Amino acid sequence: MIKTYWNKGAKQKRITLLLVLVIIALLFFLRDDYQPALLFFRKFIFVITLCATVLFLGIRRFRKTASTGSRLGILGLLFLFFGVLYYVGASLGMYNYVKTYNVFNDLNRIEIVELPLTQNERIQPLRNIFSMANESVGETKDVSLPHLVRVDDSNQWTMAIQPTEKYYWQGIKDNTEEIFSVSSTTPFPRFSSENRIPVTFSIGESLRFSRNTYNAVVQRFNPWMLFNYEPSDTYYMKNDKGAWVQVVSLIKWKGFFFPYPTFGGVMIVENGEHNFTDYLERITIGKGTFIAPENMKDYPFLTKQNTLSEKVSRLQAESLKFLAGFSDPLPWNMKSAVKIPLAPKDQNQQPYVTDFDFSDTNVGAYSGLYHWFGLEPIGAERTSLSYSVFIPADGSNQFYFYDHASKKQGYAGVSAMPLKVKESKKEYDWNSNAPVEFRPYIKNIAGKKRMFFLGTVSTISSDNPEQFDGAATPDLALVDSEYRDVVWINAKKPSTWNEELYMQLNEAWRTSENENLYFEREKTILEKNRQILDSIQLLSKQQKKIEEIERLQKQIDSIKMN
Repeated sequence: MIKTYWNKGAKQKRITLLLVLVIIALLFFLRDDYQPALLFFRKFIFVITLCATVLFLGIRRFRKTASTGSRLGILGLLFLFFGVLYYVGASLGMYNYVKTYNVFNDLNRIEIVELPLTQNERIQPLRNIFSMANESVGETKDVSLPHLVRVDDSNQWTMAIQPTEKYYWQGIKDNTEEIFSVSSTTPFPRFSSENRIPVTFSIGESLRFSRNTYNAVVQRFNPWMLFNYEPSDTYYMKNDKGAWVQVVSLIKWKGFFFPYPTFGGVMIVENGEHNFTDYLERITIGKGTFIAPENMKDYPFLTKQNTLSEKVSRLQAESLKFLAGFSDPLPWNMKSAVKIPLAPKDQNQQPYVTDFDFSDTNVGAYSGLYHWFGLEPIGAERTSLSYSVFIPADGSNQFYFYDHASKKQGYAGVSAMPLKVKESKKEYDWNSNAPVEFRPYIKNIAGKKRMFFLGTVSTISSDNPEQFDGAATPDLALVDSEYRDVVWINAKKPSTWNEELYMQLNEAWRTSENENLYFEREKTILEKNRQILDSIQLLSKQQKKIEEIERLQKQIDSIKMN
């Protein structure tokens, strides 16, 4: 058809060439729009190839067959094949089952025999921070979802103050001009003055067309990356020069048979204003500097940082259900099958980004931010803690897990915590309040490394389940995962938490563990400095006595000589 039209004359050739150029231009400039289709083909390439092959062979056989009965039989077999394929692959979830198994085989699994300690505990849960941030901006602004990152050697919640998606025009013409950077270790998060950082980004998560972060990053992909990579979470942090940047986590799809997602590195987007040069760059080659996973070690601000997509870490943690073999999670086995427990009421789901200290575990892991998962048995009524999973938040190729079940520790899991907290404070109105986000709290107390869960009581709006009350001094509870006791602690005094735990639980520990346990309170900075000063003064006095003795000894020697 095209050849016939081409041969009609010069005018038709010009029109054909013009249409070809237009199509090529559209394919080039609109690649961010059709990239999801390419990615869909990549994710299901094996299934699509199998279905296309069976359909082609079936239709060819159908056309060559003259008998009506045989033709009906071929059509019946095709319907049966595609019906069984849909039922087994989609309805029974076997496609995701095999995909997760591929993730399991790709993991660099390391079983640890000792739990790491937690440090720099964050007091406010993510949803509280998100609500408080939204309370601090105007009608034409939105706040991006907070992420816990390292900023200047401290853990901060960072999020962009960006043009709202409610008003279309703002997303076209405005920049992202401010960032919230709030300490995660304070009970008094402030969303003003020094925590509101002026910085301009020409692209953002809520902006439109080529100024959208997803679109700008996809435009930066080369043809191979268009089929294999997709942008995920966007983080805001400082680079090695102290300038604020957007760091977009990338997901890379690997494998032909049942492709699976892995960490694909990051795309770093520098700050800067929207102008004509910036516009030309975005629509032609996109925005961002690609850093592959193996090269991230060359950028200190990306090491021990939080850059791993939670979509990837969730699938990695879930894949631990295959630890006893491919068939173990099937209904007739289930000996070690585990799941990631779901939190109710639209709360922040696992992973909980937590700061761990691995210095005394002897596994060579860094101390810093990790994605933590508390895996539980697959049954809805089972709430014990089977595994603790620690996935480096910077995308390092390690996967650490601690097997609570095989050690017969009998710890209660995350999903058991809300009811224990509610039972300990029956006077609360639990219809409008809820204990949320139980993250691990592991400390050396009374001669033993003990595991607790730190939860926060939040008020949740009945009209909007995603609206959480962000009180500056939230009610906090620590639950002993072994003894199931709840200790209510003072959010304003984290330095006293261990002592409060000991005061309430030491009798139970002594009775059960039959040991002479004690609590050694950690000295404050003033007490440590006073101790050092006293030591210096004592040494000074001793030195003076020695000098006096030496002086008297010289006098005695002089008298003896005379």
